[in-house]
Amino acid sequence: MELQAFLIFATTTAVVILSPGASAILVASQGASNGWKATIYSIFGIMLATAIYFVLSATGLAALILASNVLFQIIKWIGVGYLIYLGLNAILSKSGGISVAHAGQVRSKKKLFSQGFIVEFANPKALLYFAAILPQFLDTTAPIAPQMMIMGLTGMTMQLVIYSVYANMGDRLANGGVRVWIVDVINKTAGAALIFAGIKMASVTANR
Repeated sequence: MELQAFLIFATTTAVVILSPGASAILVASQGASNGWKATIYSIFGIMLATAIYFVLSATGLAALILASNVLFQIIKWIGVGYLIYLGLNAILSKSGGISVAHAGQVRSKKKLFSQGFIVEFANPKALLYFAAILPQFLDTTAPIAPQMMIMGLTGMTMQLVIYSVYANMGDRLANGGVRVWIVDVINKTAGAALIFAGIKMASVTANR
C-alpha cells in the first residue's frame, strides 16, 4: 500500500474504534464486572468478527450482503435485539452480563467471547464500513490480498489496544472504591447507552 493511503486508513479506523459505540461500551462494562484480563476474550470475539468482515470485504461478499435487503435486515435486527437485551439486563439485573460492579462470579470465557463476537458481527454499521468505506483505500492496480492483510492486521491490532484500554478503565472504575449508588448510576447509564445504540442501529439502512 502507498504510505499516504495507509495513514488515512489507519487514522479513519482509529477514530471509528475510539468512538464510544456498542463494542466499546460492552468491553468497558465487562471490564468492570469481570476484570480487564477476562474481558480480553470478549475483545478476541470482536476481533474475530472483524477478521470475518475483512475476508467478506476482500471477496466482495460484504457488498452482496449489503445488496440483499433480507440478509442485511436479518443481521441488523439480530444486533438490535441483542444490544437491547444487554442494556435491559444491565439496568434490571444487579448480576447482569454488563453490570458495572463485580458480581462475585466472573462470566465464562466462552460467554465473554460470544458476546463480543455477536455485538460486533451483528452491527450493520460495521458491515457498511467494510462494504462501502474500506474498498476506497484499496489500490485496484496492485494485488488486493496483501493490502487487505495489512489493513486487517492493523485494524485488529488497534481494536486489541484501544478496547483493552476501555476494559481497563472499567476495571479501575469498579475497583476504585466508588460508592454503591454511583456504581448503580453508571451501570444503568451503560445499559441505557446500549439500548440507545440498539435503537440507533435499527435506523441504519443499506443505502446509508
